[in-house]
Amino acid sequence: MGAEEALRTYKQIGIEATRKARDTCRSQLHVPYGDGDGEKMDIYFPDQASEGEPGGLAVLSRQRCLALPCTLFCVTALPFFMFFHGGYWQSGSKDESAFMVNPLTAQGVAVVIVAYDIAPKGTLDQMVDQVARSVAFVEKRYPSNKGIYLCGHSAGAHLAAMVLLTNWTKHGVTPNLRGFFLVSGVYDLQPLVFTSQNAPLLMTLEDAQRNSPQRHLEVARTQPVDPACPVLVAVGQHDSPEFHRQSREFQQALCRGGWRASFEELRDVDHFEIIENLTQKDDALTQIILKTILQEF
Repeated sequence: MGAEEALRTYKQIGIEATRKARDTCRSQLHVPYGDGDGEKMDIYFPDQASEGEPGGLAVLSRQRCLALPCTLFCVTALPFFMFFHGGYWQSGSKDESAFMVNPLTAQGVAVVIVAYDIAPKGTLDQMVDQVARSVAFVEKRYPSNKGIYLCGHSAGAHLAAMVLLTNWTKHGVTPNLRGFFLVSGVYDLQPLVFTSQNAPLLMTLEDAQRNSPQRHLEVARTQPVDPACPVLVAVGQHDSPEFHRQSREFQQALCRGGWRASFEELRDVDHFEIIENLTQKDDALTQIILKTILQEF
């Protein structure tokens, strides 16, 4: 495909997956995690949810759950998978990013699709802060969760990676982070400063350095809050050489810093197919995600 056709296809698959998720799953849509207009999330629940501890399961039908008050979900003991969309920090939306909702909710995993203020309205500093606050929000809203797992694609992988470096003291909570899936991400922003992609971002060299997780790891040697928390750095076989380089170097930097990090090159997929295929339960990355969550759970 040409570039425009590939983008159109990716967007259409995302729109269709989101429509299906909203039609078939219990959900709470456009939930505010902050005061800003763009600070919203969609939360999708499995049809079978556990209330309280594993000893006291409450199996609820979709129809019954839709009629119950929100407070029920605040005590639901589930693993939560949070997804941050890509789009070079200047495009994309939670309303077209629910690729993985149906395969994951079918296996008992709640899925959260997070919106953030893209450029030019949002700056990189704001986006990084919003993503961290969205994670803190889920932890506070669902304190009995069975683990929070973060996934981001492309620019979203960068934002998820920055969560690794978050100082949670100012957020008043330490989230129960149990896994990261960083897919076709950008971890060193400095090469972007002098490209056309930077036009909406207005990113200076100082901005790029401050918001590059690769450079933070190289300089500060930040230690993981939980060294046992797995971090998967994935890239598509047909991603560009720069995505391959940055993904490998970031995984290596994580390992040097004490993280339990692994690298995976997924065969026969490009930068978009690697996420598009999450609509399929038998997809390789879908299976990696489910295996990680379910064996931890």
